[in-house]
Amino acid sequence: MTEPAPAWFFLSLVLVGGVYAAGFLFRLLAYLALCLRRPRDLRRSYGAWAVVTGPTSGIGRSVALELARRGINLVLLDLDAANLQETSELIKSRHAVETKTVAFDLSLVGTPQGDESMRRLRAAIEGLDVGVLVNNAGVSKPYVVFLHEVDVEAWMKMVRVNLWALTEVTAAVLPGMVERGRGAIVNMGSASSEAIPSFPLCNIYAATKRYVAKFSRSLYIEYRSRGVDVQCQAPFFVATRMVPRAIRDNWLSPFLPTPDAYARAAARWIGHGPLCSPTVSHQLLWCLASVLPDAVHDWLRLREHLRLRAHRKRAARASATWHAVD
Repeated sequence: MTEPAPAWFFLSLVLVGGVYAAGFLFRLLAYLALCLRRPRDLRRSYGAWAVVTGPTSGIGRSVALELARRGINLVLLDLDAANLQETSELIKSRHAVETKTVAFDLSLVGTPQGDESMRRLRAAIEGLDVGVLVNNAGVSKPYVVFLHEVDVEAWMKMVRVNLWALTEVTAAVLPGMVERGRGAIVNMGSASSEAIPSFPLCNIYAATKRYVAKFSRSLYIEYRSRGVDVQCQAPFFVATRMVPRAIRDNWLSPFLPTPDAYARAAARWIGHGPLCSPTVSHQLLWCLASVLPDAVHDWLRLREHLRLRAHRKRAARASATWHAVD
């Protein structure tokens, strides 16, 4: 007959469970307090202008519109000049703010063309009270593929945009914030690198976002005494074109905020700590993810991404067949 477990074992389990529940409750109450309090006046706190990268679609477009709704003028930086102009006109038609546009292919950082674009960005912000920088632009493709299946240059484009360009744009805007003694930098990270231990078949993407989180945390420590708040926002999936339809249509769909809903929450979180996942649905997913052992995460992610990879291949074959028949 086996000996019953000693009382201290059960007490330790109760203690661990109590600590976890207390931590969860604290995070929930802090989140609710932030949601209920009056939103911070970002223009008064940080400055009259914001620089937003990747503002022509998805989260970036919604964040730009949200900042404009809050009375902040915008410097918009993106690849396509026509899309920039369309976004600029939309913003000015809805809100009484000024806009500037800088056409910049962020995948060209470190090249002569990229250097010229950086000079144009510095010229565009010269003399402006730039109080907010939102590094939103990012590349998520190639998606759900093995490393050896894609040409190295495609991976390097992802690295240049997600990592190198974010660093250069930050370095261009930060000195003015330091000089004025105020500012906020928001770098768009990902829960794939912060809440989940591995992201197989998307490993370069997750690795670049891990850089963003570490970069942001270190800058937060370096510059908060100088009045500059630096934050990495690490969302789960948001209902944009970057998210495959197979994910938008599965069990996660109730947890996918729209870009506009995400932008409202994101703006409210600016200046509140070095790392956050702004929406309620993503906070719940983060808490759920923290309960699962790493081995379970690894198995689930690999299984799901292999399923998405197979779905992509079937869709590609069907498209090729349709075009051949056509």
